[in-house]
Amino acid sequence: MRSRTKVVGSLERVYREAFQKAAESEDQARMDRLDFGFQRDQVLLEVLLDVREGLAGLRRHEAPDEPSLLEKARAIRDLTRLRPR
Repeated sequence: MRSRTKVVGSLERVYREAFQKAAESEDQARMDRLDFGFQRDQVLLEVLLDVREGLAGLRRHEAPDEPSLLEKARAIRDLTRLRPR
């Protein structure tokens, strides 16, 4: 799994390259859109990374003997299945 720093750095690098091209062509409107887009995408990315870390934390806290979600679903299915008596 890529680190938070590497993911955010990749986003920043992409935007910096696009921003530099817009600056070289003196396209102020494009620079403004890129600036806004970067801020928006950075916030969304931070939220997604927080969710990823939260889910990873859940996996670490699972009891080793606890059945998997699939095993739990199978047990529920077996309980609800009509069986001949």
